[in-house]
Amino acid sequence: MIARTSLITRILFLLAGFCFTPWASAATPTPMLPTPPAPALPAIVSYTLMDYDTGQIIAAKSENLRRAPASLTKLMTAYLTYQAIQGGTLTAQENIPISNTAWKTGGSSMFVQPNVPANVDQLLHGLLIDSGNDAAIALAEAVGGSQSGFVTLMNDSALRLHLHNTHYSNVDGLPDNNLYTTALDVAKLSRAFIRQFPQVIQITKEKSYTYNGITQRSWNPVLFRDPTVDGLKTGLTDASGYCIDATAIRNGRRLIAVVLGGPSWAGSTNAVEALLDYGYRFFVNHPVYTAGEKVSEISRSDLSPMHIPVGVEQNVDITVPKGRFSSLQRVVEIAPHLQVPMKKGTVIGRLVFLLNGKMLKSVPVVTQTAVEKAGWITQMFHKIRSAL
Repeated sequence: MIARTSLITRILFLLAGFCFTPWASAATPTPMLPTPPAPALPAIVSYTLMDYDTGQIIAAKSENLRRAPASLTKLMTAYLTYQAIQGGTLTAQENIPISNTAWKTGGSSMFVQPNVPANVDQLLHGLLIDSGNDAAIALAEAVGGSQSGFVTLMNDSALRLHLHNTHYSNVDGLPDNNLYTTALDVAKLSRAFIRQFPQVIQITKEKSYTYNGITQRSWNPVLFRDPTVDGLKTGLTDASGYCIDATAIRNGRRLIAVVLGGPSWAGSTNAVEALLDYGYRFFVNHPVYTAGEKVSEISRSDLSPMHIPVGVEQNVDITVPKGRFSSLQRVVEIAPHLQVPMKKGTVIGRLVFLLNGKMLKSVPVVTQTAVEKAGWITQMFHKIRSAL
């Protein structure tokens, strides 16, 4: 009787379109392991790990703590030099006069001399590979007319890049109480630099540079340990500790790891590698929207049209812990007071991505059509249509 009942039950399940599975062997969902915490790195004062493509911060520690940047200052010196080349006020092969000030400056040097030619490209190599203070001064004088003029340009650029905790007082990073930055600001500058001038990687990936018969090894120790690392800069003073701004590309994905205040080159290199390994091992990028794609719609009877499509202007990718993309929440926040009329493409709010209640990223959303104030007759018809 039991066997007959079991057979009938199986047949009824099959007829109903179900696959019969005995309860004893039913598959249960495998609990998803939580994402491991970021490396603690107790010997490091502050750090930031950023995804280059999305700009998201994967891991951070005291990322807004102001620190002496030492020769990480030269990132901005190089960045403004590339801007001058792009703007046409300099050329890469243009010879730059070497002043006595540049020649006699102390600290790390590429060993320029007033009577030996040095062009802009050579000085950039000497700046980024040799960390030459003399190269920094020579380029600053060429771009800004003077060191003080160039420092003004540096701080103006910091404001435009929203480096809110950075201030420059010299071009080479020698100790000064008014010279400071943060791990987050260095990462933001590095991302902007590579995005605008990706050719800088062709310099920063080099392990040595020879000028005027003198060959010097790159100051970046991570280059010699990790073949995926191709930049960017290091810095060291008593006040700064051992600082490394490293970027790597693995399987087509670039990360930026900034470590400030390390105890030694080995300690800071270990920290950079731990951060990079963490980011590549446990996080992944997902495309979410393409440029021009509609993400939402707002409806208001006092506007014409009544239903306004809202979208994104750029491709939107997001960095999430592996296996967590399906848990992502998306919320469109519209500004409470919209000023009409509005042209197509007017920013009216933002699209927020949340994971477990934590905001991962936000991007602006825009109108995908022109919007006017609706007349009273149109508003009446809108209200009638909404009521139907």
